[in-house]
Amino acid sequence: MTPWRTSLRGFTFIELMVTLAIMAVLVTVATPMAQLTEQRHKEHLLRMALAQIRQALDAYKRASDQGRIATRLGESGYPKTLSALVEGVDDQRSPTRQKLYFLRRLPADPMVADATAKPEDSWGRRSYASPPDDPGEGDDVFDVYSTSQRLGLNGVAYSQW
Repeated sequence: MTPWRTSLRGFTFIELMVTLAIMAVLVTVATPMAQLTEQRHKEHLLRMALAQIRQALDAYKRASDQGRIATRLGESGYPKTLSALVEGVDDQRSPTRQKLYFLRRLPADPMVADATAKPEDSWGRRSYASPPDDPGEGDDVFDVYSTSQRLGLNGVAYSQW
């Protein structure tokens, strides 16, 4: 028989410390995983944006080669700006000069830190006349690339994608 029969409720200090230690370990493991997931998501958006813009550039060139877009002698047939893909150009084969549109909207580079920049200004542009190993701007837009200098999860710089 125990003369003092008390029922204690609550947690001991040790139990609270063990619980906090377990939670700290879980947060330490979860944070890098969340960052990795976010980077994968941005890389996926970058791949999709590059594919959309490059398909639109190719469609513009095909339309130019078919004579649907007015070009001058010596021009490459690629658009002069990225905004031409969204704003459209007059269809030279259409009797009413309807516009040809190649993109609904221009996606922004997801790797650029400045979210207030215009989507057109977030991309690096390569002209048709510039070499692939040293892309530079010129009279037209032959290709686009990310201006981020960070490395992707695959070890390749985003500017090389």
